[in-house]
Amino acid sequence: MLSLKTLPYLHRQPHSPFVSLRSRSSSFTFSARAMASAVEHVVLFKVRDSTDPSVVDSMVTHLRSLSSLPGVAHLSAGPLLRPRSAAAAPFTHLLHSRYASKGDLASYAADPAHLAIVRDRVLPICDDIVALDWVADGVAPAPVPPGSAARLTLAKLNEGAAPGQVVEAMAAARAKGYDVSYGENFSPARAKGYSLGFLAVFPSVEAIDAIDGGEAEALKEKVRPLLESVMVADFVVSAPPAASL
Repeated sequence: MLSLKTLPYLHRQPHSPFVSLRSRSSSFTFSARAMASAVEHVVLFKVRDSTDPSVVDSMVTHLRSLSSLPGVAHLSAGPLLRPRSAAAAPFTHLLHSRYASKGDLASYAADPAHLAIVRDRVLPICDDIVALDWVADGVAPAPVPPGSAARLTLAKLNEGAAPGQVVEAMAAARAKGYDVSYGENFSPARAKGYSLGFLAVFPSVEAIDAIDGGEAEALKEKVRPLLESVMVADFVVSAPPAASL
C-alpha cells in the first residue's frame, strides 16, 4: 500500500520568484520555458553507517567540485534534508545536476575527474546507489538558486500502467504555476526499476513545509493507482564551491 505521503508534494508560492507565470513578464517567460529543455541527472547515495564523517565530507566536497566540468549547467550535492518515503529511508546523500543536452551529460559521465571521484570517493563508502536521467521539457538548463528546497520523487509504475498518464498529471501541475521538472528515465542501468523522475523546487525549507494539502491530495489520488512504489526525498540546494585563487 502506498501511504498518503509518498507522492509528489507540489505547492504554489504566489509571491515566489519561481512562479514566473505570475510575474509582469509572464507571457514572455512562459514562451521561453515552453521552448527550453534540460537534461536532469539525479543520484541517491547510501553511505555506510561506519564511515568516518570526515571521509563523507570529503566525498561531498569532491562531488561539488564537479560543477566546474564543461557542460555542467547546475550541480548540487549534499546530505538529504529528510526522506519522505520508506523506499528513500536508507539513502543519506543526493546529487542533482543539469545539462543542456544528453551529449553534455555523456561528456560529464566520461570525464576523468568524474570517474576518479566515483572510484576513489564514492564507491569505497557507499552500499547502494540509485540514479536516473530524464529530459525535462519546459525547463531551462540553468542553475537552481542555492538555498532552495527541492523534493525529488522517483516513481515505479504498476505493470501495464502507461507513463504518459502520470506525465499528464505533472503537466497539469506545471500549467497551474508549479516549478516542476519531470520526465521518463532514459538510463535504466542504475535506476532499480524506477522509470519516472519528478523534481519540485521551492524557495525555502519553510515553503516546502507549507504544502497545500487539498491540491496535493487531488494529485496523489489521480496517480496512486498507476504506481507500484515511489521514492521521495527532500534536499537543500548547495552553494557552488568557492573559486580558488
